[in-house]
Amino acid sequence: MSHPSPASDFAAHRAKMVKYQLRGRGINDERVLAAMGRTKREAFLPAELAGDAYFDCALPIDCEQTISQPIIVAMMTEALQLTGVEKVLEIGTGSGYQTAVLAELAAAIFSIERHPELSRQAGERLQKLGYRNVVLKVGDGTLGWPEEAPFDRIIVTAAARECPPALWEQLAEGGVLIGPFGAESEQELYELHKVGGKPQAKILTGCRFVPLIGEQPRRP
Repeated sequence: MSHPSPASDFAAHRAKMVKYQLRGRGINDERVLAAMGRTKREAFLPAELAGDAYFDCALPIDCEQTISQPIIVAMMTEALQLTGVEKVLEIGTGSGYQTAVLAELAAAIFSIERHPELSRQAGERLQKLGYRNVVLKVGDGTLGWPEEAPFDRIIVTAAARECPPALWEQLAEGGVLIGPFGAESEQELYELHKVGGKPQAKILTGCRFVPLIGEQPRRP
């Protein structure tokens, strides 16, 4: 078990993360690098794990979920190609860390979490840290957020065999959806562009995410 570090230590570790784990592995979007350099990963972890915040790995959080490895957060965020004006749907609020990174880079974030306790914790953290462009909801992420659709970008932070149809329907034309899809042992991180209503797919990397649980696990 690690012990919390002074704020200056966290800042130094965060800078090293950006330099070596992110930039050193090919993350080139300066806005993404700056956002992750500002976002306090330690604030989104249980207190006893805060000292591990900048380790190059995923870490456990409550409800048997995880906070993703920094390079995966950066890769998914970079693939969204955010410019600052987008309306983003996030499936799987989790700790709220990815939510905070998105909030640094887009106009409005709508984030769904199926675990009420995680949503509550994330809301408290985001409010305490001053994020005001985030709306949280407890619900079934596979159904999306039809009342707020369409979305310019959608990010799915839990794995399904295929993209849930409701999410694809709620993605605006010309939009981008990022998510891990495939069998449990063969997940791949997809970048899907909606062009003429059809997906143009690119595989970013192999990955391993917790499962996406809900009513619509299939892709149209």
